[in-house]
Amino acid sequence: AGGHTTEILRLLSCLSESYSPRHYVFADSDKMSEAKIHSFEEKRAETFPNSQFTLDRIPRSREVRQSWTSSVVTTLYSMLYSLPLTYKLKPDLILCNGPGTCVPVCISALLLGLLGIKRTIIVYVESICRVETLSLSGKILYYFSDYFIVQWPNLKEKYPKSVFLGRIV
Repeated sequence: AGGHTTEILRLLSCLSESYSPRHYVFADSDKMSEAKIHSFEEKRAETFPNSQFTLDRIPRSREVRQSWTSSVVTTLYSMLYSLPLTYKLKPDLILCNGPGTCVPVCISALLLGLLGIKRTIIVYVESICRVETLSLSGKILYYFSDYFIVQWPNLKEKYPKSVFLGRIV
């Protein structure tokens, strides 16, 4: 909750005002992210007063240390919320960085593209703390993202499709 949100907000702080509106999607059990996002957006509004954003909660697809088997069921449950949300928002771009919540959202966007409804660009940024191996979300989205960014050269060597930009958060 806290680390991924901090990383994504650092990335967003570098974006121009043309990236508006922004739609934040986070797990319904995440208690910290909403406050962090509001604080970030209040500060951003000082520079970009017409900036717009929304907050949406979906069921958490996988809890920390949850078994892979049971996470299939909870991810499918999360998809039930992600599909209508993604259909409603029809995002141009999804920028995500690793929490399990991003997987059903990205899969929903891929389904919209496959159905010819809306093509969404998916940019996945692996967390700075992932030095040697990918996160579970990274292992899944490596194959489906348009751009897969890693922050350590070891990961670029192991995952040739990835883009190494150095430390960006």
